[in-house]
Amino acid sequence: MYTYSLPPKGGYDADVPNKTIYVSDDDLPLYQRAQELTGGSLSAAISAALRRYLEIEEGRQSGFEEITVRVGPGKGRKQRFAGVLIAELGHQVKGRVEEFKVYRTRKGRYAVHIERSEDWSWKTAEGKDISWTDWRAVLGMTQQSWGSTAGEAVLEVVDTLDELRDLVPDQLYDMVAKAAEYPAVEDLDI
Repeated sequence: MYTYSLPPKGGYDADVPNKTIYVSDDDLPLYQRAQELTGGSLSAAISAALRRYLEIEEGRQSGFEEITVRVGPGKGRKQRFAGVLIAELGHQVKGRVEEFKVYRTRKGRYAVHIERSEDWSWKTAEGKDISWTDWRAVLGMTQQSWGSTAGEAVLEVVDTLDELRDLVPDQLYDMVAKAAEYPAVEDLDI
C-alpha cells in the first residue's frame, strides 16, 4: 500500500489539511504514469479524471450515452460527446451513399453526423458517365476509366430545429421535428 498526499487548495501553506489517497501496489504504476502525463501534478490528473467520470456518469443517469463519431476525410479522427440518437436516414446520391444521424446533446442542442462514402466515377473514353444498363461497358467491351475520392464525415452542431433544416434532407427533418415534441428522458413517479 502506498500513500499519496494531495496538497490542499491554495498550496501547502494554506490552513486546509492535506487529503490522503491510499493506493494499492498494483495500481501504483497507474498513478505514477498519470503524474508524468500531467507534468508532475497528480492532483491535476485525479481532478481531470473525476471531472470526466462525473460528466459521463451524470449524463448516463440522465439517459444520455457517450457517442463517438469519426470526422474528416478517409479514416479521419474521432470526436466524442454525450447525446441520444433521435433519428437517422441513409440515401444514395449518384455514386455516393450518405448517412445522416441526428442526436440531442446534453445541452439541448442538435448534433448532426453526416458520413459520405467514396465518390466513384466511371466514364467512357469520350468522358460520358457509364451506367449499369450499358451492357457493353459493363462487360468491358469499351474503353473506360474509373476513379474515386475518399469518403468523408462531418459533425455539425446547431442550437435550434430551424438551423437543422438546412443540414439534413426534408424527410429526416420531419422525423426529428416530430421526435422533438417528446422529452429526451421522462422521469416517471411510479
